[in-house]
Amino acid sequence: MLVLVVGPSGAGKDTLLDLVRAGLADEPRVRFVRREITRPANAGGEDHIAITSEQFAARRGQYALSWQAHGLGYGIQADIADDLAAGHVVVANISRAVIGEASARFAVHVLEITAPPVVLAQRLAARGRETAADIGIRLAREVALPSGVAVTRVINDRTPAEGAAAVMACLMRLVQASPPGPFPK
Repeated sequence: MLVLVVGPSGAGKDTLLDLVRAGLADEPRVRFVRREITRPANAGGEDHIAITSEQFAARRGQYALSWQAHGLGYGIQADIADDLAAGHVVVANISRAVIGEASARFAVHVLEITAPPVVLAQRLAARGRETAADIGIRLAREVALPSGVAVTRVINDRTPAEGAAAVMACLMRLVQASPPGPFPK
């Protein structure tokens, strides 16, 4: 099962995924994907593989999934297919715009991490990377999830530990439900 983690900026996706990754470090049936991003490694945010725009363009056809958002290129390595074929749960933080493509190619479950608008606004302001106007634009942007895919929603408005526990519970349910591979899509 490919678990597609989505949600608005400020929802705490990276924070929760870091906690869950540590909590499931000894769980061999779960793989957390490290994305390739056209962003310097020391630019903050998630642990990613920094690549240049030229490298991204050259590899574009070699990724399992790739997209561009906010002026950056993002890629998910093609080797996730091996883990999926083995019946593992593969967790990838992606853009909502890629859900349709992913669900056409893989068995997917969407894990939407979100928070109330006031919480999102506070978190985005605390980052100090955007103006109030930019934050307003982000909060006004709504992207509907496609129909026909399974979705679990985690409202991350409490402590990081509580949010991580909800994400971990979702992933462990999916691990228990995943048959051993191979299974095609």
